[in-house]
Amino acid sequence: MSSIHKLCKTLRHVHQFHAHFITSGGTNQNSVLANILFAITSITPSPTATHALSSTSVIVRYANLVFSLITNPSTFCFNTIVRVYTLHAPSLSPHSFFVQMRRRSVPPDFHTFPFVFKAACATKKKNVSFALVEALHCQALRFGLLSDSFAFNTLIRAYSASSSIDSALKLFDENPQRDVVAYNVLIDGLVKAREVARARELFDSMPHRDLVSWNSLIAGYAQMSCCGEAIGLFDEMVACGFRPDNVAIVSTLSACARSGDLEKGRAIHDYVKRNGLFVDSFLATGLVDFYAKCGFIETAMEIYSLCSDKTLFTWNAMITGLAMHGYGELTVDYFRTMISSGVRPDGVSFISVLVGCSHAGLVDEAKKLFDEMGSLYDVDREMKHYGCMADLLGRAGLIEEAAEMIEKMPGDGGGKRERLLAWSGLLGGCRIHGNIEVAEKAAERVMELSPEDGGVYKVMVEMYANAERWEDVVKVRQVMERDERVNKSAGFSRVMS
Repeated sequence: MSSIHKLCKTLRHVHQFHAHFITSGGTNQNSVLANILFAITSITPSPTATHALSSTSVIVRYANLVFSLITNPSTFCFNTIVRVYTLHAPSLSPHSFFVQMRRRSVPPDFHTFPFVFKAACATKKKNVSFALVEALHCQALRFGLLSDSFAFNTLIRAYSASSSIDSALKLFDENPQRDVVAYNVLIDGLVKAREVARARELFDSMPHRDLVSWNSLIAGYAQMSCCGEAIGLFDEMVACGFRPDNVAIVSTLSACARSGDLEKGRAIHDYVKRNGLFVDSFLATGLVDFYAKCGFIETAMEIYSLCSDKTLFTWNAMITGLAMHGYGELTVDYFRTMISSGVRPDGVSFISVLVGCSHAGLVDEAKKLFDEMGSLYDVDREMKHYGCMADLLGRAGLIEEAAEMIEKMPGDGGGKRERLLAWSGLLGGCRIHGNIEVAEKAAERVMELSPEDGGVYKVMVEMYANAERWEDVVKVRQVMERDERVNKSAGFSRVMS
């Protein structure tokens, strides 16, 4: 019975075993059900399911059923059901099982708290998550179970995930028995809290570092656009004798792409070739993104074509690259090919293909894709998608239609930046087609959202001048000069050596 989890790799296998046990009139039901429950933890949702959530919900419902059939569940059973939820449905309050466990006076063990700490991290409301982590922390202290390094490190991660990085630091400082994992968990938490300077201080204080230590900080620098620091740390890691893995390489390639350091990115690609590193979908995606952003779309396409296990991220990197380079029709072709290959698009996919349509003037195709987002692919329309459509319609001269779309955007569909992009896109279309009436309305909204933006004033001055409305030109310039918030900086050029 203990090998059920090794034999049953799918939910169907577990169902078959369970059915056989029932029909054969097997004995020792509690033990068998406990092993079935444990087997469920090794099951992954079916990628061929119509919707991923339907597969995970079936797994969780079945696990609940099995757990409910166990009389007087043990600590092992409670730990296992919490783990099932943590793996497949962390947002569905798995810590309620811990509450039930305590009410039944079932004692926790060293495996209990890592699972419930991790479950607490998934609570969407950060203030609730922090309160829950604190309560669980007290319980772990009460039972004397924080001496276990795995429980301690998971608690640090839980505090970090609940937006209480100071609590995580305090906990870390209070424990003298810190291993490299504890350092890595805290560095990761600091990076995610955008505290990359403090993460570097902790990194420098480490008595011993492993590959995860280097990877976490390099990724943090890259995500914060500290490109020079990311590249420098990568070089330092290699000089210290560490063999970088795909995580370090992709993070550094991202930094190279953002900074336009083509030479360094190519050197890293050469390193991959020389050392015979396996180019999986993750690394292929990083290389495609790097070459596309550095202007070598043909090289990106070559690497993409050689990737045998393309993921959604690989497709998105290629589609985004094609859109950036103005290959509108090819962008749509790749998007359609992705769909036909069974890969479901996400919001990023649609932004990229809509941008491609905008560059190529494919208005009808873009309208069709925009309509299909929710109805066919169950992808929520975000403010960024409306912004893309406003830009596309504006470029095509459909000014009134673009303005109407922006007016109908959901009020909770995005933040200030997204609204600003939508109205700025419309203003750009008005500038191209000389529609002053709508431009005035768009400019007013842009000024409300970004009073310091001097560019909108310059656009209106240009449009009024082209229409020979000289009095309006003077008025706009006077307003621009009087308002101290307006950025009046002149343009400049920069040559990178």
